[in-house]
Amino acid sequence: MQEKSLHIVSFDTPFPPKYGGAIEVFYKVKALHDIGYKIYLHCFVNSIPTENSKLEGIVSELYFYKNTYNPFYLFSRIPFSVISRNDKSLLQNLQKNEAPILYEGLKTAYFSDDKSLKNRIKILRLHNLEQDYFFGISKSENNWIKKFLYFLEGKKYQDYEKKLQTFDRILALSKFENDYINQKFGNSSYIPVFHGNETVEITKGFGKYAFYHGDLKTADNRKVAKYLIEVFKEIENYRLIIASGSNENFIRKNIGNATNIEFVYLENFEKLKQLLKDAHINVILSFQKSGTKLKLVNSLFRSRFCIINENIMDDEIVADFCVKIASKEELISKINLLKTQPYVDSENKKSALENYLNDKVNAQKIAKILEDLKS
Repeated sequence: MQEKSLHIVSFDTPFPPKYGGAIEVFYKVKALHDIGYKIYLHCFVNSIPTENSKLEGIVSELYFYKNTYNPFYLFSRIPFSVISRNDKSLLQNLQKNEAPILYEGLKTAYFSDDKSLKNRIKILRLHNLEQDYFFGISKSENNWIKKFLYFLEGKKYQDYEKKLQTFDRILALSKFENDYINQKFGNSSYIPVFHGNETVEITKGFGKYAFYHGDLKTADNRKVAKYLIEVFKEIENYRLIIASGSNENFIRKNIGNATNIEFVYLENFEKLKQLLKDAHINVILSFQKSGTKLKLVNSLFRSRFCIINENIMDDEIVADFCVKIASKEELISKINLLKTQPYVDSENKKSALENYLNDKVNAQKIAKILEDLKS
């Protein structure tokens, strides 16, 4: 297998892969390693990890840079989440060889147009349209200070977005974002999400409950959880489990006296896999349009029915295996219907997901883009 090399600049350490962005980066690094790439991984972090054996096993060189949270950055025209990732030693390490550079999200791109990198191949994995993402969490946030700061960050990204045209290629996570970038800058390719699942675990019959999981530090996920609690207070004869590794007190307060709703603390991925295996209905909603939700991919590979709204997935090859709803009334109706139906997985779903959402296949697509840019 011919060895090729690539710098990857990540907004966080991708291990452990315990939330959407980290999962996407970790399994992309792993897939690129598996198809023969020598990876130089650069990670911006709040604190330097002490245990990195899992990353060191799939990368050739590993670098960490501490985020710098200077309050004066709030007065900069550059988004705070970009300017806080400004360690100049990143530039020095990128210049150690001439390998192409993959930036994970626009927030890692502070130095991407530096003159020292002028002749390098540079591509960017677009994790979100950042202005849409920050405007969305601003709407969902109840704290007025945070609401204002998120809105301000979104306004800054509206202007900073023009930096996307400086990359040789953008790798979009969703069809909507791919179309948006191509209409504005004409330099985008759609590459489905990296997720780490290899085979669809065929599940049949009835599960035990409806299930929602997510990082409840995120305002949108808290809003969804609160919404689902209200929905299941109207479906008293069916059980809902909400699982997360954060904000347990917030959920318990909103559950109140409802006896059919419970919170489960999500300590690791093994616990999540068991909860998915036993679930009958996975309810996967969002109040903001931002990329592709990895929780859907995990649910499709490991569980039964999936109910989604339009903000979760715009790739019809994947979305066609889901039940789509557009209102609270539709959601209640579909839950009441599906809870009485046994689930029958299809070989069509197994074949489609294992081939179309195949990490190695999609890593090869990135490799092809890099080779085309070199020629």
